[in-house]
Amino acid sequence: MIKRNKFLPFALPAIEKEEINSVVDTLKSGWLTTGPKTKLFENNFCKQVNGGHAAALNSATAGLFLSLAALGIKKGDNVITTPYTFCATYNVVLENNANLIFADVKEDDYNINPEEIESKANGKKIKAIIPVHFAGLPCDMQEILKIAKKKKAYVIEDAAHALSAEYKGRQIGDISGYTGDAAVFSFYATKNITTGEGGMVTTRSKKLRDLISVLGLHGISKDAWKRYTSEGNWYYEVAYPGYKYNMTDIAAAIGLEQLKKDSRLLKRREAIASFYTKELNLVDGISVPFTFKDKRSAQHLFVLKINENILKIDRSTFIEKLKEANIGASVHFIPAHLHPYYRKKFGFKPSDFPVATKLYKQSLSLPIYPAMSDKDVSYVAATVKEIAKKYKR
Repeated sequence: MIKRNKFLPFALPAIEKEEINSVVDTLKSGWLTTGPKTKLFENNFCKQVNGGHAAALNSATAGLFLSLAALGIKKGDNVITTPYTFCATYNVVLENNANLIFADVKEDDYNINPEEIESKANGKKIKAIIPVHFAGLPCDMQEILKIAKKKKAYVIEDAAHALSAEYKGRQIGDISGYTGDAAVFSFYATKNITTGEGGMVTTRSKKLRDLISVLGLHGISKDAWKRYTSEGNWYYEVAYPGYKYNMTDIAAAIGLEQLKKDSRLLKRREAIASFYTKELNLVDGISVPFTFKDKRSAQHLFVLKINENILKIDRSTFIEKLKEANIGASVHFIPAHLHPYYRKKFGFKPSDFPVATKLYKQSLSLPIYPAMSDKDVSYVAATVKEIAKKYKR
């Protein structure tokens, strides 16, 4: 196979003329920070996912942090989440001074294991559970919500990967489905839709949404962003010691156009995932992601498992071989208990969460994004097959 001349990045955003024109329009409007486009983005996003009420913020990390804070999570409260996620998910628990409890994941879908949640919650008062919809595949929300109801715990869904993912026929965040107290979405540059940096919290509770919005803008009184308009007033009050987590209208201008394209962008991701699955499903030494009848993945990541019993190279070397072929790949994620800060603080060992440790050592993520051409996708699949064949024991 002929090596491609140009490096294929692991991820690229799908920015087109509509996003550029929308940003230019915003720049010309003179309103750059939180304003009318941010509010419109909140409304449109909320309608699209049937999310009840929405608060736009400058990141999903801010959304997770403020959801915990607004729900009253404080020092001494126990919060359960997964070690198999980006550090933002569990960092925000410590930033709210709560007690962090990890529950291991399931090997088939990388998502938090409800049985492990039950085990870790046994005999403890649990204030919140944060399930993470890994790679865009929904967690077993029905079981998680049953546990939360029994423990009288809040559920904050980390839906950073999961825009338009579906569980039992309903989108993640849809208040008519199996959704928690809040769902938090990400619009980081690599996500299915992007605002560059940005996040959104959806919730059935208007009171919770309003509090998150106030906390996200210095804790000043509701709709204080209007004070420089003809509708506003110079007077405002600080209701809480808040934060600077608001979304800008520049970011929202991108998001408004991206949201219109979400269905098309998802279909392209699904087509790429389908091609990878078809081409790689029977290749010795690698495994493709599982599919589930009651779940529709957002296809944010396409994660392969490398079997060292069949191949003579490990996961890290496989990635290096892809790089030599000018293909970008990555690893999602290094589990929390393997990071130095958490090892030192909690005394974690790899064996404490054996499934997460095993998956980490086996896993690599292939490029999957709408800007990839059919030729790009075919090249990636062919290269994976070639490497697996070359290094088979």
